[in-house]
Formats: sequence, structure tokens, C-alpha cells
Amino acid sequence: MFRWPKPAGSPSTVAREEPSRRDDSAALNVVKRLSRSISTVGKDAAEVRGALEDTQRVVQAQGQAMQALAQQLDHIGQAQAAIATATAESAAAVQRARGALGTVGSEVSGMATTLAQVSEAAAEITKISLQTRLVAFNAAVEAKHAGDAGRGFAVVAEAVKALAGQVESSSKAIVSAIATLQDRIDRFSAELTENAAKPSQIHAAFHEVEEDVQRISRSAAESGQQMSVLNERAHELEREVLQATHGLKVAFDGSDRFLRMSEELVEQIAESGVEVDDMAFIRAAQEAAGEVAALLEGALRDGQISEADLFDENYRPIEGTSPQQHTTRFCPLTDRVLPSVQEKMLGFSDKVVFCIAADRNGYIATHNRKYCQPQRPGDTVWNTANSRYRRIFNDRTGLASARNTRPFLLQTYRRDMGGGRFVVLKEVAAPITVAGRHWGGLRMAFNF
Repeated sequence: MFRWPKPAGSPSTVAREEPSRRDDSAALNVVKRLSRSISTVGKDAAEVRGALEDTQRVVQAQGQAMQALAQQLDHIGQAQAAIATATAESAAAVQRARGALGTVGSEVSGMATTLAQVSEAAAEITKISLQTRLVAFNAAVEAKHAGDAGRGFAVVAEAVKALAGQVESSSKAIVSAIATLQDRIDRFSAELTENAAKPSQIHAAFHEVEEDVQRISRSAAESGQQMSVLNERAHELEREVLQATHGLKVAFDGSDRFLRMSEELVEQIAESGVEVDDMAFIRAAQEAAGEVAALLEGALRDGQISEADLFDENYRPIEGTSPQQHTTRFCPLTDRVLPSVQEKMLGFSDKVVFCIAADRNGYIATHNRKYCQPQRPGDTVWNTANSRYRRIFNDRTGLASARNTRPFLLQTYRRDMGGGRFVVLKEVAAPITVAGRHWGGLRMAFNF
């Protein structure tokens, strides 16, 4: 690609090579400027990717909300259908009740007729009792005229007279009771009889109930129509959200490819031997990865830890943590040996944000001390920024750095600092190999 300077020769040779050296120097400067430009483009791409991620989360939340709304609308529609059915049944029940009232009214009218007949019969008995009393009175008079011969007959006549008086009293009592009952029945019959000119309280009450049921039915019908329109609009919004989600995915994938392409270009320039701006950080990360590998191999060799424990993938959740933290069997070892390397790398440059060793699944057992603060219960925002140890970072960047086996991997990404605050960083990762096995990667992030 470039014509690198050759060993010094004769003066004529040196004279001929001077233009080549100037050309190579100019080309190197162009490549370095190109590397810086690509790095800036990568930063912008990371910003765009992060913004798309935020938008994607919002759209996903909206999609979930629309699904929940659709379910609620469906429940409301079912409730409205139940209301419509109930109101129809209520209206039918009112009609049946009114029909039953008419039947009762007819029966009551029949009772009134029967009672009138009873009253007439009682009145007739009263008349007969009066006549009987008159006959008994006349018989008693005749018995007195007959003297001793009519004395027995006089006793019978007197008894008949007394009995007729009792029958008359009973008949009058019956007639009086029937008259009172007849009056009550007449009033009751008037209540049961539907009369538009003079509605009774019962029929007025039934009429009000009927009107209320009709109003409920109309309201339910109107509400059902509105719900139908709203449900249709909700489905339209759900389709729009799905379309937006698809569009965001296309844009997200495109930005991801563009970001990766910019990273690969910078990597290729660095691998060509050109001393790009990031080369010092690349070499530092590779050296730190070698130091970590040596420390872990030494611990393994000295029996401080077994190979099974060093490569433990049984991440046990720590109860009550948010974000979720985990522990493994190699945590005590990394807490002892990693700070000597990780803390030293923070002083490599004021641009370095963190330097950590991640296992091949992105698990950070031991972070830099300033990010190893104990979690505050219930304060997820503070914990996200300050309690970054004992956590699994299996996002795109974290997992790629942890599983990289090439000499180095350069990435650009937006880091979540908690509380809606983000910062765009570069990260170089170098593999950590222990006892011939890939243990994970050394991740060093730095500012632009």
C-alpha cells in the first residue's frame, strides 16, 4: 500500500528516494486524517444508533400499551354487550310485570263482583231476619192471648225472635265488613288498572322503570357505536406502531452496519501499521490483557483456584439487587488480583473511563473501584451508574468485547450512565487466554 523508506544507500540513491519519502509521508498524513474522520463518523453513528435504540424502546412501549388498550376495549365491548342483553331482558320483564298487573287487576275485579254478590246475599238474610222477627213477635202476641195453652209456643216464638235478631246483627256486620273490603278493593283495582288520563302510582312507577331501561339501552347502543369506532382506531394505531417498529428495525440495522463498517476501517488502518490516534490505547489494552492472563494463570498454577471455578458460568443472582447482580466462584480471586492491573490502567491517560476484565459471557466480577459502590436499595438510577460490578453486560458491545479472539477489537458505543444520561465512548478489547482456553476480554473504554 505504501512505499516504506529503504535503508540508506549512495547519495544518488538517497536523492532518488527523497520524493518517495515525501510521497509516503503525505500518504500517511492522509491516512491519519482519514482515520480521524472515520472515527468522528463512528461517533456520530453511535449517537444515531443510541437515538434509534431510545426511539425503539418508546415504540415498543407504545406497542405494548396499544395491545393492552385493545384488550381493555375488548373487555368493555363484552361488558356493553352484557348491558344490552340485560336491558333487553329488563324491558321484557317490565312488560311481563305490566301484563301480570292486568291479570291481577282482572282477578281483583272478579273478587269485587263476588264480594258484591256476598253483600247482596247478606242483605237478603237481613231482610229475612226482620221478617222472621215480625213473625215471631206476632206469634208471641197470639200465644199470650191463648193463655196457658200457648205458653210453650210463646217460649219457642221468643227463641226464634232472639235467633232472628242474632242473624240480623251478623248479616249487618257482614255487609259492613264487605263494604269496607269493597272500598279497599276498588282503590286497589284502580291502582292496578292502567288509565292514561289518571295513572296510578304502580303504573307510574312501572312507566318510569320502563323509561329508565330504554335510556340505558340507548346509552349502551351509543356507547357501543363509539367503542366500535375507538376500537377500529386502536387497531389502526397498532398497525402504525408495527410499521414504525419495522421501519426502526431497518434503520437500526443500517446504522449498526454503518457503525461496524467505520470501526472495521479504523481497525484495518491500525493493523496496517499506521500509527493512528487509537494505537496507544490498543497496545495498552493488549499489554493489560497479557498481565491479567498471567495473574489468572499464576493463581491456577499455585492452586489458589481450580480450572472449573475459574471458568464458572453458574451466575447466581444476588437477591434484592437492581440492576440485577450475580456472583460466581471466581469472584474472590478477581477481587484480589484484578485491581492491580485495572486501577493502573486508569492512569494511562485522562481519557480512560474504565478498564475491566470480562469473562466470555460479558460478566464483570470486579470493576474499577469507583464503580464498585454497594447498591442503594430502591435507587436503580444511582446503582446503574455506581454499582457496575457483579453484573452481566451482554449487549452488543459487551458481548463482542468478551468473545473477541482477534488481537484487538475497536468499538464505538453510547454508554448508559443512569438517569437518562449517556456518553459516547470508544472501547478497545483484547482477548484474555488462560491455560490455552479463552477466558474473556480486557475492555478499556476512553473518550474521544
